[in-house]
Amino acid sequence: MTTRRNLLKSASIGAAALGFGATGLGTTGLAARKTTSAQCAPIRLPAPISNAEREQRIARAQALMQQQGIAGLVIEAGTSMLYFAGLAWGQGSRLTALVIPQRGASVVVSPAFEESKLRELMVMEMEVRTWEEHESPFALMGGVLDDRGCHGAIGLERNARFFVADGLRQDVASREIVSASPVIGALRQIKSPREIELMLAANAITMAAYREIHPRIETGMTGDDIRALMEAATKAHGVRPTFTLALVGEASAYPHGSKKVHKVSEGEVILMDCGCDVYGYKSDISRTWVHGNEPDGQQRRVWETVRRGQDIVMETAQLGTPFDRIDDAVRAFYEAEGWGPDYALPGLSHRTGHGIGMDVHEDQFVVRSNETPLEPGMCFSNEPGIYLPGRFGVRMEDCVYMTADGPRLFTGLAPSIDDPMG
Repeated sequence: MTTRRNLLKSASIGAAALGFGATGLGTTGLAARKTTSAQCAPIRLPAPISNAEREQRIARAQALMQQQGIAGLVIEAGTSMLYFAGLAWGQGSRLTALVIPQRGASVVVSPAFEESKLRELMVMEMEVRTWEEHESPFALMGGVLDDRGCHGAIGLERNARFFVADGLRQDVASREIVSASPVIGALRQIKSPREIELMLAANAITMAAYREIHPRIETGMTGDDIRALMEAATKAHGVRPTFTLALVGEASAYPHGSKKVHKVSEGEVILMDCGCDVYGYKSDISRTWVHGNEPDGQQRRVWETVRRGQDIVMETAQLGTPFDRIDDAVRAFYEAEGWGPDYALPGLSHRTGHGIGMDVHEDQFVVRSNETPLEPGMCFSNEPGIYLPGRFGVRMEDCVYMTADGPRLFTGLAPSIDDPMG
């Protein structure tokens, strides 16, 4: 059985090799008059991931497969295909997959009629094997492993669709189907210096967009109006917004918002949670403040408690410390302050953070029961919110990357409720 401790053990090969010790919304109403005036200072983007780095990733994956008796990986379209092959392909009813054998060259398996388009998008030289509509792509994948002389099981990611696992079991019945997490998860959770650079750029852009729109939010705007401002500001930096959440008033009490439409008014809480994509790597930053008026006593107290919670995350997140201790430390502080206990409301109803990289939510999760120790190259969010149903919620979120010297922030923490953007 795959455990988080096994994942960490599998990751050691990757850590040593690395040398570590959305489409925008339209603008309407008030926002339509505001989006044209954004003045964006350009942020220099690092170079994207090179094919040489992708080849190193494949080599490390093959070394792990040889250790674990896995004959090959079958990877559906998505971020892992992008991670290993630089191939941006969407999932469909017909299977396109990357096959990385335990030894030898990788192969892309594709519907025959998609081959021309596929080759246009490929950035690495790889063999392509095609299947016609009446043929089995799964038998073709098994054939790749047979041709490479690879013995053992086939590894699938945990998010592979059922029909892929089922098809492999039927058409490649001689091979066991196992989890690929000890290979793919172990590699992806340890970020290389170039990956960190790309995430630093993504976070810098999201923070710049926040600073540009914050003074332009007006009484009477809705969450959609604010979201339109943020998406326009992000696009002005030449990158794609991946998600933009703007929660006004009572909606901020629910971590992912409410279907009710709330308009900004004086003294009301605004909670935003936004991110963008730089060459496949994501940012995820949340900010909370009070519009117009001086925050009332409860608003200020909750904000300052959450901000102290973020400090506790940074103090606890030391190399070798298990992820669950971070979550425990924050909840112990919140309970001492009268919130909770545990996930009870009013209090912190969700985990303290999540892994981040090419996906907004990746391994590792900052949550009770995750005993994986922190090591250099791991990245995760720091977001210990507090929510008061029917009133308001506060969440500040900044992402962290681990170095040989301990935790580092991609962005500076919010200074105060009066100066949320710094």
